[in-house]
Amino acid sequence: MQYIMKGGNPLVGEVVISGAKNAALGILAAAIMTDEPVFIDNLPDVQDIRVLLDAMREIGVIVERRDNHSVKINGSNIHKVRVDNAYIRKIRAGYYLLGALLGKYRHAEVALPGGCNIGSRPIDQHLKGFRAMNAQVDVLHGCVIADAKQLAGGHIYLDMVSVGATINVMLAAVLALGNTTIENAAKEPHVVDVANMLNSMGANIKGAGTDVIRIRGVERLHGTEYTIIPDQIEAGTFMFAAAVTKGDVMVKNVIPKHMEAVSSKLLEMGCEVAEFDDTIRVVGKPQLRSCNVKTLPYPGFPTDMQPQMCVTLTLAGGTGIVTESIFENRFKYVDELTKMGAQIKVESNVAVIDGVNRLTGAELVAPDLRAGAALVLAGLSAEGITTVDNIEYILRGYEGFDKKLQGLGAMIELVSDEREARKFRLRVG
Repeated sequence: MQYIMKGGNPLVGEVVISGAKNAALGILAAAIMTDEPVFIDNLPDVQDIRVLLDAMREIGVIVERRDNHSVKINGSNIHKVRVDNAYIRKIRAGYYLLGALLGKYRHAEVALPGGCNIGSRPIDQHLKGFRAMNAQVDVLHGCVIADAKQLAGGHIYLDMVSVGATINVMLAAVLALGNTTIENAAKEPHVVDVANMLNSMGANIKGAGTDVIRIRGVERLHGTEYTIIPDQIEAGTFMFAAAVTKGDVMVKNVIPKHMEAVSSKLLEMGCEVAEFDDTIRVVGKPQLRSCNVKTLPYPGFPTDMQPQMCVTLTLAGGTGIVTESIFENRFKYVDELTKMGAQIKVESNVAVIDGVNRLTGAELVAPDLRAGAALVLAGLSAEGITTVDNIEYILRGYEGFDKKLQGLGAMIELVSDEREARKFRLRVG
């Protein structure tokens, strides 16, 4: 499968943002920690969610999909604590089942994570956290095995800010004996969302959203109903789509506070950005200005928005500098952009981008999830026809990406073979 598109149309209209994938993955893991039913709403209908739900079914979790965006989870029938199949190895967030199962059953075996190849993403901070809570942790035959006769609260200082480690330690700690403190904790909105979900189940977590999280262990968790926050990365992608196509887009179902780093850069580049209660309007301009950006943990500029930012800078006047401080392998898409006429030089973790007047269509390959979405934005802004292959990456994290873009006037289609691609070319001229 591939996306094929003809660029040049300004995107105009309204788009509704789905639930946050990165929050949903942690929240689904949390849902199995009680034997009572848990109802989750605003679930994004993306591949990573389906993979995690399938893995949960395999260990005995009862999963009832009410519709594409809601699910009822019942973890009372879990019959094994080993999670390992070919699919779970392809996503990163399978490791949240480690914290959830360790907390509930004092033992867990979960396959080492996969996900996008954007650089080294070790899970040493996760394991350090579990060990600080009295667990013995080993890595054997591609699986992490964690065991604790008595899981006890501990004081954990994360050597680096890690969303995954913060959530995983939090999951285990809510059912541990005594108090746990996580210092240098991640502050991302999805960390706060998972903490809020756990608290609604009877956990005692304070400080989520700050760099010190304090957790008092409880004996048991109970059922709940919970609605997932909107996806800040999907929202940011559509905000940049408006900028790069010189469009006018109302991005709905967002929390504007979560988008401040993106909004401020778009304003700096000359776009109009207007915030409402749960909506942000972005109006692109014929001539954008370059700027410099450095990726940082929240509330800084998100690494998951870096490729979309670079695409926008390729069409801005002047020279922009993008410094990637989170992942060392996140500029793999730059070679694809140069096929379209972009002028970008990368040295180590810095990209220097000289703006050009136009991009031209090309045959592109998505190297990872966010870069794949950014290449689609590039194609929508370019002259002529662009194709993007390897879109399995994009489908992992964006729900109905092509349909939402079509709703804004984009000439884009998801095609499965060359015959369908040829039809598209004939139709658009």
